[in-house]
Amino acid sequence: MRAFLLRRIGSLVVALFVASVAVFLIVRAVPGDPARLLLKNPTPERIAAIHARLGLDRPLPVQYWLWLRNALGNGSFGESIVTGRDVKEDLARTWPATIELAVVALIIATLAGVWLGIFCARHAGTWKDGLGTTASLVGLSIPVFWLGLLAMLLFSLELGWLPAGERGGLDHLILPSLVLATIPAAFVARVTRTAVLEALKKDFIRTAQAKGVTERAVLYRHALRVALVPIVTMIGIEFAYLLGGAVLTETVFAWPGIGRYVATAVLARDYPAIQGALLVLVAMVMTVNFVVDILHHVVDPKLRS
Repeated sequence: MRAFLLRRIGSLVVALFVASVAVFLIVRAVPGDPARLLLKNPTPERIAAIHARLGLDRPLPVQYWLWLRNALGNGSFGESIVTGRDVKEDLARTWPATIELAVVALIIATLAGVWLGIFCARHAGTWKDGLGTTASLVGLSIPVFWLGLLAMLLFSLELGWLPAGERGGLDHLILPSLVLATIPAAFVARVTRTAVLEALKKDFIRTAQAKGVTERAVLYRHALRVALVPIVTMIGIEFAYLLGGAVLTETVFAWPGIGRYVATAVLARDYPAIQGALLVLVAMVMTVNFVVDILHHVVDPKLRS
């Protein structure tokens, strides 16, 4: 286990370095000049002055080295062109909102998806299975932004049950978390159904059934335990999706998270903000994958041996 952890940590460090290079180069490849967007009357002299202030007049390797050194040295990703604050201060303000939304959406997606998957597997081949499979397919097919607008129209404007947007109390969290959880719940349901059906074909399941073990015990104590590995993998992947894919949901519901922050930074060609936010997102996704690998060893005895 120790050797496995050392290998995974080493690969994580290498992957983060490669990701930092990729993020830096991709941001620089985005068309547009932040200096021209900042200036109402851009002149060559004023553009050159802003380039010098932002360090954009230096060679790309020098720009990358200075950015990486500051990020590793004091956690500074530079000054945001839009807000005028250090990017780490902006991330400290927006990151908790994204974590809050992603965690609640993941809980909803996990509970709903696992329940629906077990329900479909329990009634495999019946109309109940078809209904549940169709529901998961609909959840995968509906665009998030359209579902968010529809939910706001129905529950906020027509019925007046829930607020339409902004971050606040629990009532502000219900609509965006439900909308964001739709696609992950559908994926988890489909994976759970397949994994449980495969587990139910195992010999020890037939032995348990022959001994008179109740159907509930067979499903939850035996089959679900065997199916945990693909389910845990899918939950980890979906959490990474929730962290990085909440841009549309946060934009529709005016949720002050990192996804909305990145969208605003891209429109303004705010290089420091884009680089810092994307690097933090990539680091979080890689960390989630690292935790999922460890959970695999905890859940699956064969991997530990």
